[in-house]
Amino acid sequence: MSAILEIRDLALGYPGLTLFRQLSIDIEAGTTLAVLGANGSGKSTFVKMLLGLMPPLSGDLSWPGGQPREIGYLAQMTEFDRRFPIRVRDLAAMGAWRGLGLWSGLDRAGRDKVAAALDEAGVSDLADRPLHTLSGGQLQRALFARVILQDAPLILLDEPFAAVDQSTEAHLLSIVGRWRDEGRAVVLVVHDLSSVLDHCSHALLLGGETASHGSVEDVLTPERLLAQGYLSESQASWMFRNTFGKTERAYV
Repeated sequence: MSAILEIRDLALGYPGLTLFRQLSIDIEAGTTLAVLGANGSGKSTFVKMLLGLMPPLSGDLSWPGGQPREIGYLAQMTEFDRRFPIRVRDLAAMGAWRGLGLWSGLDRAGRDKVAAALDEAGVSDLADRPLHTLSGGQLQRALFARVILQDAPLILLDEPFAAVDQSTEAHLLSIVGRWRDEGRAVVLVVHDLSSVLDHCSHALLLGGETASHGSVEDVLTPERLLAQGYLSESQASWMFRNTFGKTERAYV
């Protein structure tokens, strides 16, 4: 697999506060990278750095194939103002605005793409609904439709399954799977370990001023999750017995 983004010796944080250091990873085409960690460990800060919204404290980022014209991005639900007076179809269409002039509109082909994205996201029947009438799950589906239309090689999803039911999460994960199969790289900030274990190929675990990266099986071990402050001892014990099917360890 080819790398879309290469990160070397990255340190991330703020003046007087280093969240983690010495992270070197390749974000490769056709992979799904789960970013996990306790609150304040740097998950959303990492996403903002990838978007170019804040500089790293040190380290290098390079794009072997050239920096993409667009990065697909879905922010946390709390950062979105659903009172904005537009319809679901207008929100989705924002993802197709790249390359349009200031006074240009979508042509027939563009409108067909919007309709297809709304259908894939499961919100075709809500296309003319204003955003303030949507539930959390409906809004998240509409935002996924916008990301579909961005058609980007790198997609960043910041807590995409917050405030959605299991059916909606399963539907959105199927879209993530399609992106992966198409050769896109998807970075997901997530909390639910079960969805990570089942649907992500790689993990980045942040915590304790440390960043651990590798395959899901190598990184998300109970010992590491405990050591980096993601799980308590009792939670790690339960996970070790029930998720990995092993016996209880001495630290319990």
